[in-house]
Formats: sequence, structure tokens, C-alpha cells
Amino acid sequence: MPDVVLPVLDEEAAIGGVLAAMPDGYRPIVVDNGSTDGGPAIARAAGALVVEEPDRGFGAACWTGLLAATADVVLFMDADGSMDPADLVRVAAPVLAGSADLVLGARDPERGAWPPHARAANRYLAWQVGRRTGLDLRDIGPMRAARRTDLLDLGLTDRRFGWPLEMVLRAGAAGWRVTEVDVPYRPREGRSKVTGTVKGTARAVRDMSRILREIQPG
Repeated sequence: MPDVVLPVLDEEAAIGGVLAAMPDGYRPIVVDNGSTDGGPAIARAAGALVVEEPDRGFGAACWTGLLAATADVVLFMDADGSMDPADLVRVAAPVLAGSADLVLGARDPERGAWPPHARAANRYLAWQVGRRTGLDLRDIGPMRAARRTDLLDLGLTDRRFGWPLEMVLRAGAAGWRVTEVDVPYRPREGRSKVTGTVKGTARAVRDMSRILREIQPG
């Protein structure tokens, strides 16, 4: 059954509930990206594999989790309580069945879950992906599934906020079968490190703009 990579940075309020809701057979790999709270200890007590990635960056944490994974299919999701782990089963299903190479969870947000500026930026990124690759996507969401060896061979280099966008762009350029599955999206526990701060938003915009410049239409 699949491995699930969960990047964690001070997610003490949410990680216990996320792990408790993990589907049977889905092994959580919690990647501590420099937490100063009790989140990693909670994860260990819950039986999750916890690995350390001291270099700050969403992509760095995801890459470390991918290297720690051993399952054929690997999933990624946020550990902030905004997504239901039960939806991992539906996201993984097309990859497990061999009908898709990359499946993205397209977020269906509850009221207040997704700030308007973040939603607008996401729509723009999805449009840019479509323009470059021909993929018809609505969301560049954090919940996703693919085969481990395929991801390792994809040539991902970003270790910051550009990681999710780079994965989709490179997958599209490589001719992967990419599809979406609708998933509910609810308000997260605590403040977002990206959309919840001006600094975090600016960093994400910078990183993703760089990825768009570097990966041009082929």
C-alpha cells in the first residue's frame, strides 16, 4: 500500500488528528522541517515514521520524504488539517489502477478555507500549466499521488515553494497522464506559513515565478 509524505513545520495542533484519520494501509512519513513545537513527538507517539529535514523549504521536506519512502505509490498532503486523509484513497486509486501517472486533488473549499488572493494565484498557475503542457487543470493542489520511481526520475530540483508547480510542469512535459480528483478543502489549524503571511506569500510567488521562467514550453 502507499506511503504518504507529510511535511511538518509547527503543526502540533493538527498532526494528531491527521494521523488518526489516515486510511488503513497508508503509511505516514512525517518530515519535520524544523519544528519548535511538539508536533514531531506527537507523530512518533502515533506510530508515524518521522524523518528530519533541517534545510527549510517545502520542496526540501517533500524530497526528503520521497527518499524515505519505499512503497511503489507515494502521496503528498499537507499536515495542517485542511485536507481529509480519507480522500487519499480516491487520489491514489487511478495510479494504483495504472490509468494515471499523476493525480492531483482539486480543492473544493469550504467558506473561509482559501483566501481570494491565493485562489486567484492558483487559477493563474493552472492556466500557465495548461498553456505550456496542454493539461486541463483547475488546481495545483498539495494532495497528489504518483509512482515513487517515476518521481525520482522526473528531475525535480526545486526545494522551496516551487516544488508542486515544478512537478506538474515536468510531468506534463514528459507526457505523463495527469488527472484530477475533487477533494474537500477546509480551514486549516493555525496560520498558514504561505498565504497567512505577507512574507510567505512573497516567497511563494518568487519561487513559482522562477519555475515558470526556467521551464519554458517545449
